[in-house]
Amino acid sequence: MTSEDDIRWMQYAQTLAAKAEALGEVPVGAVIVKDDVVVGEGWNQPITGNDPTAHAEILALRDAARCRDNYRLPGCTLYVTIEPCTMCAGAIVHARIERVVFGALEPKAGAVVSNGCLFEAEHLNHRVTYTGEVCGDACSAQISAFFKARREQQKALKAQKRLQQGD
Repeated sequence: MTSEDDIRWMQYAQTLAAKAEALGEVPVGAVIVKDDVVVGEGWNQPITGNDPTAHAEILALRDAARCRDNYRLPGCTLYVTIEPCTMCAGAIVHARIERVVFGALEPKAGAVVSNGCLFEAEHLNHRVTYTGEVCGDACSAQISAFFKARREQQKALKAQKRLQQGD
């Protein structure tokens, strides 16, 4: 069951995702909360930062670790607009995040429920609880609209090139 707090924080994560989109990045946002207070936030920046690890979750973890002056983040909940990938799920475990709440499923790279179910791996020494598909339709729509616009831009550029070559 989704709580009002989960919805509120996921909507906040969506505002962070809009910051990524404004940079031309895939719109993914993440916020880390403890006792109803933001301790870290991030949005996708791998392209602008030339950093393949600059996913929203990783940047939020780094921000929270600086805020808490500790790389361990027990008792914290991470809200992210899309299901975390393997890299992010691993970092979440290492940070000792208590709970993850994600929006849209990520059938290609998601590692929480879509592929691999990393948080349920028996060999791990920390358990992360999770809730998925909170505001899932809205989060999915945000990402889908981004990729639709990107495809339309690419189509327009190709058409423009054809026109220029015809001159």
